Amino acid sequence: MFVIIMWVNKPKVVMILVQKRWFQIMLFFIMFFLLVWLISITDFLFIPVARLIGAVALPIIGAGILFYLTKPLMNLFMRFKINRIVSIILVYLTIIIVVSLFIVYIWPIAQQQISNMVDNIPQMVKWAEETFQWFQSNYQTFPDEAVTMVNDFIGNIPQHLETITNNLFGVIGGFIGQVVSAVIGIFLIPFFLFFMLKDGHKLSPFITQIFSKKKAENIKSLMAKMDNVLSSFIQGQLLVSFFVGILLLIGYLIIGLEFALAFALFGMLTNVIPFLGPYLAVIPALIVGGIQDPWNLVWISLIMFVAQQIESALISPNVMGQVLKLHPLTVITVVLAAGSIAGFIGILFAVPFYALVRTIIIHFYQTYRKSKKDEEDALI
Repeated sequence: MFVIIMWVNKPKVVMILVQKRWFQIMLFFIMFFLLVWLISITDFLFIPVARLIGAVALPIIGAGILFYLTKPLMNLFMRFKINRIVSIILVYLTIIIVVSLFIVYIWPIAQQQISNMVDNIPQMVKWAEETFQWFQSNYQTFPDEAVTMVNDFIGNIPQHLETITNNLFGVIGGFIGQVVSAVIGIFLIPFFLFFMLKDGHKLSPFITQIFSKKKAENIKSLMAKMDNVLSSFIQGQLLVSFFVGILLLIGYLIIGLEFALAFALFGMLTNVIPFLGPYLAVIPALIVGGIQDPWNLVWISLIMFVAQQIESALISPNVMGQVLKLHPLTVITVVLAAGSIAGFIGILFAVPFYALVRTIIIHFYQTYRKSKKDEEDALI
């Protein structure tokens, strides 16, 4: 042991070890897990910070999404030498006009369709009862496993209802508080958006002013890449969702599906969720369409399949693929892992978070490779 310690204490040997790639990687993981352990035993210090972040998360995220959506328009106004404050006012006017057009021309139709759908709930319940009665009268023709599964489900319905009721009463108090926080957060979004549009370009110089010129340029480059990734994802995802909603509306109108606009809007909203969104979008359309006409089950599935093929083959590669370059299998893995860890919020933000982390890692790896190459060139 003494010999080993003496050998390690030699400065030359230590320097050689430090320069070894495997030693650097091992040291990184040791420090990383040590940091995780320290955070786990001092989590009480981070609880107030987490609560503070949770309180301002909604207005910051909402304003951030609107910031990246309106950023091209803001840049267009600035390109015409319009004052920044005036450009911000024009951006707000544009948002108001778009929202007003939606409320005046689209929302009344969707609202009427949703109201009609609610009025048809008794008919849907009657259809479900008739289907159940048909199943009871023909259950001998079904496999024993299917009959057992359905009977078990029906027998456990009272228990499921009791569990749902208990959970519902348990979260009512917290739900009211969350609603109040959400309303306040939504009210604050325009104020956060104003300052993002007004002072967003000052963030990078403010952060890099304490660094040397070389490091400042490196950090500016990283922040520009992160900004590009977020911009591409947010603008691209919403644009893709819009086109998917249009394709679904056209398909639903062709087959004469009732409540076509409501289902298309629902598909547009759920398509924002990576990977799982398209499957969630088609469920209510399949239920209502199947009651209207059993053949609609085939047509609606075909419409969703065609819309997703057009989106994955033509729209997404041109809108987001050039910047994000994420493999579909990677997206599925990230979304499922994030969903198991953080639930719906994890599913919603998994892909942009992964894209940002990936961008940071690639940037520092490229910086490391460049610095090593510069050192080797200097030795030559």
